[in-house]
Amino acid sequence: MAQQRRVQLSTQRPASTVCVLGTELALDVCGSAPRGAASFQAQATPGVRLWLVHETQSVKLPSSVTRWPLTPSPELLLAMDAPSKDVGDEKVRISYFREDGGVPVGRALLYLTCVEVSLDADVNRSGAVSRTLLDKTSWTWGPDGHGAVLLVNCDRDDAAAEHLDSEDSAVLSYNDLQDMAQLVLRTRGPRPIFTGHRLLLHVDFADADKIRVFYGGSSGELEKFRHVLGGPKLAYSVQPSRHCHESVFYVEALAFPDVAFPGLVSLHVTLLESPEKGLLEAPIFTDSVVFRVAPWIMTPNTAAPLEVFVCSVDGNEEFVAAVGALAERVSCPLTVCPAPQNRQDRWIQDEIEFGYIQAPYKTFPVVFDSPRDLGLKDFPIRSILGPDFGYVARQAPEGSSSLDSFGNLEVSPPVTVRGKEYPLGRILIGSSFPRLGGRRMAKAVRDFLVAQKVQAPVELFSDWLLVGHVDEFLSFVPAPDRKGFRLLLASPSACYQLLKEKQEEGYGEAPMFQGLDRVPKTTINEILTNEELRKFNDYAQ
Repeated sequence: MAQQRRVQLSTQRPASTVCVLGTELALDVCGSAPRGAASFQAQATPGVRLWLVHETQSVKLPSSVTRWPLTPSPELLLAMDAPSKDVGDEKVRISYFREDGGVPVGRALLYLTCVEVSLDADVNRSGAVSRTLLDKTSWTWGPDGHGAVLLVNCDRDDAAAEHLDSEDSAVLSYNDLQDMAQLVLRTRGPRPIFTGHRLLLHVDFADADKIRVFYGGSSGELEKFRHVLGGPKLAYSVQPSRHCHESVFYVEALAFPDVAFPGLVSLHVTLLESPEKGLLEAPIFTDSVVFRVAPWIMTPNTAAPLEVFVCSVDGNEEFVAAVGALAERVSCPLTVCPAPQNRQDRWIQDEIEFGYIQAPYKTFPVVFDSPRDLGLKDFPIRSILGPDFGYVARQAPEGSSSLDSFGNLEVSPPVTVRGKEYPLGRILIGSSFPRLGGRRMAKAVRDFLVAQKVQAPVELFSDWLLVGHVDEFLSFVPAPDRKGFRLLLASPSACYQLLKEKQEEGYGEAPMFQGLDRVPKTTINEILTNEELRKFNDYAQ
């Protein structure tokens, strides 16, 4: 349904107003009727469409009926189909008549100027901003959905910068602009109208700290870009160019969806009518666009590797060399984090998790930094964050536990669960047994993962383990058939069966854990005769 605005008429003097393309004006024919008037006649110039709503029926004008009674209150509506070339180049005339007809007892004249004001984004997700009939104020998921997508500008395109790009209020490079969504304000119509009225780009107060909008005027020169909206700036007055019908703004998100932020932000443009001196401006028209901030998406083990990360610490030289040889064989880049950077912390899979963010205009990887913050705590922001490689972190103010390490964070390949499709898989995290207390992943991390929506997390019981990570007992690997993957699940029962076989083969006195320091060298026989150990493993199974 088109936006509608009520317009007052006068038989004392001609009135004038602006009609925005795509909207309707409701003319107050009764309010301006002279005393004694019983009917009216409406006439318009060719650029105006008139219709009358009378006793629940809609009648296009002109019609076979030339005069219409003023009671019960009729509703006279108008619309225009093209922007005006000059101010007041179209008009409507209302003539009023007494009961007995004859000469009009009064006339109201309304001069009209049609303008186009449209705020557009990539609502159809084609990768370019275009006009659309889709509802710009709603957002729906899926390949058949619609709605503009916005990226958190969480990379660092300038290697010399100290912060993430989302943490500064300047455009430092054209690469920085490419991480932002375009927002296009289109205006057409006589320029004097935009001089006498004000165009206001504005953001809801609740969304202001979630986005930042930049504008560089019509030149597109990098030095001209200024922060015009977002943060403390809730509104910006736009001056349409005399020679250009489009003003292009660039929008970046500053925050990922989270427990208190569903990820939707709205931007608006309002055309304000300049009032007589001492009065407030009156809004004539508002157009709005809703963006959704793209979620952080975790990548599964079954995806082809793009880069391998490994830590070099004292004593693991052979391991690093073996990983390097494997990476070279499959032509996969290898990044070795040296001991001075990792400070003898080898557990890189516990410190970070890789994912990505995606919009039709850009995709780049984003590393998620865990709250464990041990020897590797500075590695992701110092050595991974960079151009087109983003960074996000969550802290655990209540104090972190082993379950906050990202060995306790996995994601499945695409699955269908009870008829519901999860094309990006489902996140798996380890937790304590319900109602019995114990360790859980930090609330801030769990809330963040749930808020991304697209990989709805599942909590698994892992607190029975000393370390408590889900990657200690499950992993996904590619497979050529069926679902395209297999879930590898650790099995205490299978282990006992293997140990029993070795005992029967005569290896009962073989010590376990040879070559490891500070670890008891328990034999197979001792393990198999330990009833307490067997009971616990039966429980774990």
